[in-house]
Amino acid sequence: MWPLYAAGFTTAFGAHGIAANLGGFSDDAVTSLLVLGGLLALYDGAEVLLKPLFGTLADRIGARPVLLGGLVAFAAASAAYVVADSPGWLWAARLGQGAAASAFSPSASALVARLNPAVRQGRAFGSYGFYKSIGYTLGPLLGGVLVWAGGLRLLFAVLAVLGAAVALWAALSVPHVPPLPKARQTLLDLGRRLADPVFLGPTAALAGATAALSVGVGFLPVSGAAAGLGTVATGAAVSVLAACAAFVQPKAGRALDDGRLTVRGGLTAGLLITAAGLGCAMLPGLAGVLSGAVLIGAGTGLITPVGFAALATATPTERLGQTMGSAELGRELGDAGGPLLVAGVATLSTLTYGYATLALLLATGPLLALAARRSTAA
Repeated sequence: MWPLYAAGFTTAFGAHGIAANLGGFSDDAVTSLLVLGGLLALYDGAEVLLKPLFGTLADRIGARPVLLGGLVAFAAASAAYVVADSPGWLWAARLGQGAAASAFSPSASALVARLNPAVRQGRAFGSYGFYKSIGYTLGPLLGGVLVWAGGLRLLFAVLAVLGAAVALWAALSVPHVPPLPKARQTLLDLGRRLADPVFLGPTAALAGATAALSVGVGFLPVSGAAAGLGTVATGAAVSVLAACAAFVQPKAGRALDDGRLTVRGGLTAGLLITAAGLGCAMLPGLAGVLSGAVLIGAGTGLITPVGFAALATATPTERLGQTMGSAELGRELGDAGGPLLVAGVATLSTLTYGYATLALLLATGPLLALAARRSTAA
């Protein structure tokens, strides 16, 4: 399992380590906000388009070859910029990294599910999410140190070595898991399966959690700066958010496996806690920023392992790659849609109303479900 955890760390570190440091790096390749936005979008755009395709490929030929191929491609794309060191190759390298992560990320998730029995799915995905969250947390910090010490080429060099090392580790340690025979599936069958509440509910919760996490990382520093807080305080708040998300995940996974937490209860509680965190972010000053960070982190940390474990146990084993790829697509849409929604509302009014809008959106589903259950019980 450790190489799979390392793969999760690699995609998270690669995504945030570079994204958080492009804007502060003075180079001919990053000449305007429009160029910066394009470079940031390349990685996530490739993931949105390719994750379901690579997930389906993992079901067809086996998740291990797709995992190894993705890691090797990630290392090669990173090394390309180190060697070429030109603006055009920065675009190519970023696109290649995103495409490679689209291959090894859903494959790693599928292998986590295949290599663990149903009674340990929560623990497995809790641990996987923990190390992925550590990558998100350390990416901006270590990436900044590396860029300061040697520029973007040093950061890309470290990513190339990391990708190659994890690929070698996985090749030596991850067992071969053969693809399973499966019945022919039409596009209509796929549509029905993806529209099933068993898939749609956890995936929507995962998308909502990722939207809130992205909003917290991106906009809590803005709220802190508006309240007169320095960069150290706002940076600490973001670190608190990421740390809470990381440490809650293994505990939530164990609680799910032990029967102390249900899928419905975990997702409902996670969405309501996350919505409450966005509500706290509306409060002025350090108290609002920190309480928002703690609750958003805890809520998303609760949703992530529960959602993925629910998808893994409800999916036919021979379709795990496709399901994980589609679920990751939902998360990527939330990652992009949350900040766009909050920014759009904030542009028309204030950031406070942006937080409120997303909070209401996240809380609506659980509150309607609770009301429906009460009316049914009555």
